[in-house]
Amino acid sequence: MVGAAAQALWRHLPLALNTALVFSVTAEVSYLVLLAAPLEPSQKESAWKAAHLCAQYFMLGSITWNASLFLKTSPSIRGVFFSGDFVGQGWRYCYTCETHTPPRCSHCYDCKVCVLRRDHHCVFFGQCVGFRNYRYFLSCLLFMWSGLLYAVVMNAEVFIIILKEGVTFHSVALLLLPWIMLVTGQVTAQAFAFAFIADTCVVGFLLVSAFLFFHVGLMVRGQTTREWYSSRRPYSLGPLANIRECLGVRWYVCWLCPLIPSALPGDGISFKVTGPLEPMQ
Repeated sequence: MVGAAAQALWRHLPLALNTALVFSVTAEVSYLVLLAAPLEPSQKESAWKAAHLCAQYFMLGSITWNASLFLKTSPSIRGVFFSGDFVGQGWRYCYTCETHTPPRCSHCYDCKVCVLRRDHHCVFFGQCVGFRNYRYFLSCLLFMWSGLLYAVVMNAEVFIIILKEGVTFHSVALLLLPWIMLVTGQVTAQAFAFAFIADTCVVGFLLVSAFLFFHVGLMVRGQTTREWYSSRRPYSLGPLANIRECLGVRWYVCWLCPLIPSALPGDGISFKVTGPLEPMQ
C-alpha cells in the first residue's frame, strides 16, 4: 500500500514541478511587466502593461488548457473493439494486454496498457503521447515555446542588471550557480529568485525548442519517435496529409485554441501504407 502510494507520488512529481515552474515564471514576468521592466516612458502606460499581461496570460491559459486535455484524453486501447477481420500485416499480439494490437501500437510499461500509434511516454506529464492526444501535446509544446521565448526577452533586463558591472566572478556565479550564491550568503533571496527564474527560462526555452522542432519534423515526415530510428517512412502521405493525420481536418487553425474542433481523419487502427514495412533485402 505504501509502495503504491510512493510510486504514484513519484509518477506525478514531474508534473507538479513543471506546474510550479510555469506559474513561477508567469508570476515573475508579471512582476517585471508591472513594476520593474518598463524603462521607456511609453512603456509605463497602462495600455502597454495590459497588452503584455493579456499576451502572457493567453499563453498560460493555452498551456494549461492543452495540458489538461492531453491528460484527460486517453491514447490507450481501452474501450476500443478490434474486429478479427482487421487483423493482418503489421498486427502483433500483446501478451501483457492479451489482445492483438494494430500497426504502430505498442505496450507502455509505465501506463500498463497498449497505446494507439504510440509516440513515447512523456515523463513530464506522466502519460503516453499517442493517436488521440498528440494534437494537445504538440499545441502545449508550441505555447510553452512561445511563452518561454517571451519570458527570456522580458528577463533580458535581469541579465543586464547582473552584468552591469562587467563579467566578474560574482556575476557569472550568480547566473550559473545561484543556489551556491544564496547558501553562502553572497546574494539576497530576491536576487537569487530573479537569477534562478531567468536561468530556468533560458534552459527551458532551449529544451522545449529541441522537443518542438523534433516533433514538428516527425509530424511532417509521418513518423513517430519510435519510427524515427528507421530511415523508412511507410506511413508517410506527404507533408500536408501527415500534418492532417496528427492535428485533424482543421490543422491550420486548431492550434490557436484547444476548443476548436478538429476531427482526426483516421481511427488509429488502420493506416495507409505507402512504403515497405520491412527493411529491403
